Amino acid sequence: MRITSETFTDGIREQLFTIGDIPGVLWTPAEGSGPRPLVLIGHGGGQHKKGWEVVSRAFPYVTSCGFAVAAIDAPGTGDRPEHPEIRRLVALIQEREAAGEPFWFGPEWPALNETVAAQLIPDWQTTLDALQKLDSVGDSQPVGYYGLSQAGEMGIRLVAAESRIKAAVLGLTGSDWLTDTAARITIPVEFLLQWDDEGNPRDSVMKLFDALGSAEKTLHANPGSHFRVPSFEIDSSIRFFARHLGSAGSSF
Repeated sequence: MRITSETFTDGIREQLFTIGDIPGVLWTPAEGSGPRPLVLIGHGGGQHKKGWEVVSRAFPYVTSCGFAVAAIDAPGTGDRPEHPEIRRLVALIQEREAAGEPFWFGPEWPALNETVAAQLIPDWQTTLDALQKLDSVGDSQPVGYYGLSQAGEMGIRLVAAESRIKAAVLGLTGSDWLTDTAARITIPVEFLLQWDDEGNPRDSVMKLFDALGSAEKTLHANPGSHFRVPSFEIDSSIRFFARHLGSAGSSF
C-alpha cells in the first residue's frame, strides 16, 4: 500500500492510497490509534470512491463509532483507467433504456455485473489484506460492508466469498442470478428496498432478501424511487454496525 495524500477535516483523517493499480481512500479518526472495526463501502454504478453516497455514510461511521472506513474505485470508474468491455456494455444498456425497454431485460446487465465482479471482488480482498496490516486498523477487529444498488450486487458476492466480513448493509438490487450466492450468506444483514424503485422490481428484491441464509436479517422498505433512500437509514446503519461490530477498542 502506498499513501498518496493525507488530509484532516473535522476530526477525520483522510488518506488516499494505491495498492498496485487499485485506488482507494481510508478514513479514520484524527486522534487515537487502532486497532478498530473497519467498514468497507461500495459505490453505485458509474460513481466513485468519494461519491456523495459513500462520504455521507463514511463520515458518521468514523465520528459516531470510531470506525475505520474504506472505499475503492470499481473498474472503469474514478481514478481507474477506462475499461473497454464495461464501456461497451454500458452503451448497450443505455440504448435499451433509450428505446423504452427495462435495462435489466436482456443479457447486457448480468454481463456487466459479471465483468465488474471478476475484478472488483479480488480487489476488495487485496485491499482488506493491506488495510488490516495498518496500525490504524489492525486484524483483530471485525469488518462490515455497506453497499446499495450495484454495490449491493457486488456486496452479496463479496460477503459470500469473504469470511472476515461479519455484518452487512445491502439492498436496492434484485438480480435473480444472485439467489444461490445470497443463500451462502449467514451473517447479520440489514437489507434496503425502495418500494417504487424503477430499476429493481420489489418482488425481485424481496425474493433476494428471502434467499439470504442469515438467521438475523431485516428488510427496510421505504416508499420512493431508487435514489430516494431516506436519510434516517444512515442512522439505522450506524446502530446496526455498532451493534454487530462494537466500537474502537472493543475486544473480540
